[in-house]
Amino acid sequence: MGARDSGSRSHRSPRRVTVRGAMRRRRDEDGGQELVELAALADGSLEPERRAALEARVAASPELADRLAEQQRAVALARSAIEAVGAPASLRAQIERGRRTARAPVPHRAFLAGAAATTAALAVAFGVAVFSSGTSAQRFHAALAATGLAPGAAGQATLTKTASGWRIELDATGLPRLDTGRFYQAWLKNTAGVLVPIGSFNEGQNVTLWAGVSPQDFTTLSVTRERADGNQASSGEKVLVGTVDTGR
Repeated sequence: MGARDSGSRSHRSPRRVTVRGAMRRRRDEDGGQELVELAALADGSLEPERRAALEARVAASPELADRLAEQQRAVALARSAIEAVGAPASLRAQIERGRRTARAPVPHRAFLAGAAATTAALAVAFGVAVFSSGTSAQRFHAALAATGLAPGAAGQATLTKTASGWRIELDATGLPRLDTGRFYQAWLKNTAGVLVPIGSFNEGQNVTLWAGVSPQDFTTLSVTRERADGNQASSGEKVLVGTVDTGR
């Protein structure tokens, strides 16, 4: 009796293993298809008839939400890399290959690590390609001279185009510190006299400003003295002024 029982168990075990293996493969296949759809949802290419159902599953599952976030970060990195500079065709192709790789089905256990690795690989590929190709961000310079309100002052500014806008790095000397409600305000101005504020500061060393307008159109860079009096217009008290060298 004991031998028959043992043989019976031995006879049933392979079947159970086979069924479990088939179920595991089915789960992996379903999970792989789900990951492909998550990647398509992240980059906006998912068919409309599938979008609503997948978004509902993501809303109900923190795990799916995390996976979608990973894909969205990878897509955002790829797009910002292309937009930040005029990426060469070879770099665009490399980034697109990386995105397609990120959308390929992978086992559930490896997804999060794989998505993070893809994001890091895209960042490295972008940096290496830009360095090797000699492509760089659009950049201008401006020399700022003192006015009669700040004799002896001087400044230099570097204006660099980014995906967020124009980053302006200003370094000025000869300007006394202003505080207790007083500050310096930087401006860009176009030929029509339109002033756009680009940031305020207390001292002139290592100042970072941001502009949402192009210095190719707003070519005059100036710094004024201001007070926190609720009036957003320029005081007109210019202490530094210069012209952006755009090469024109």
